Amino acid sequence: MTLLYHGLEERGLVWRDIVAARVPQMPLLRWGHDEVDPQEVRYIAAWNAPAEFFGQFPNLEILFSVGAGIDQLPINALPPHVRVVRMVEQGIITGMAEYVALACLALHRDLPFFISEQRAGRWSYRHTRLASQSRIGVMGLGELGRAALDVLRPLGFPLSGWSRSGREIEGVTCFAGTSTLDAFLAQSDILVCLLPLTDETRGILCRANFAKMPAGSAVINAGRGGHLVADDLIEALDAGRLRAAMLDVTNPEPLPEGHPFYRHPAIFLTPHVAAETRHDTAGNVLADNLERLLAGEALLGEVDRKRGY
Repeated sequence: MTLLYHGLEERGLVWRDIVAARVPQMPLLRWGHDEVDPQEVRYIAAWNAPAEFFGQFPNLEILFSVGAGIDQLPINALPPHVRVVRMVEQGIITGMAEYVALACLALHRDLPFFISEQRAGRWSYRHTRLASQSRIGVMGLGELGRAALDVLRPLGFPLSGWSRSGREIEGVTCFAGTSTLDAFLAQSDILVCLLPLTDETRGILCRANFAKMPAGSAVINAGRGGHLVADDLIEALDAGRLRAAMLDVTNPEPLPEGHPFYRHPAIFLTPHVAAETRHDTAGNVLADNLERLLAGEALLGEVDRKRGY
């Protein structure tokens, strides 16, 4: 029952010690550091590894993602019987909620405009609004979306949420399914994307959907870079359809030198730091799941491979 870890060396050392203390019957071996018999590997914990890496383990049963997402892994290359589990860790959830609150407040109070005017040496006035006058729409109502809404609610923003399946969240107007997307976008002055990246959501932040939002609205993407059509965003900003965007994820990552996102005055760019997997707390979540596995219980964060999340 060997568990193989593939990823950052520092995290691997922390996880090895946590697993050894809590699940001593299941050794954690580190790829590139420990001797590994591919036949003995039943479980792999990884962040980003090529398809050919997984092909050498004929008895693989479960792939644990190091992060909250799974789109960075070659899931479709895995045999159908391999179970996939994403990381559900409080540090990721809290970090994302903090980031969304930061981004919403920055865009609500027009921080991109004021920074641009400062850099140009101008003391420029612009009327500000109260939170009650800015409607925030969150796309994706899983753990991350619900945590972000919990942080935003006390600030007084009118809140709405959109997801594939229906949700009921106190203080939030919830929309479900593609038939309601237009109505949801029409009342989103600030649109927050926290969706999983699937074939259905790829490119959802695009020209057609920007046109359905209120004129002068803003966009926050902390989901995946593949959700956003970069040229459509720049076009919408330059035309005044959108007034600003805050992006924590891009495609590709990192962005190449000279990419227009770097210098666009209406774009705030952060290098995929909204929510990070903490070595210690995530290691304990992994150990929790290993204990559940040995006890025959349901695993936290197990993915429906047909849906992609």
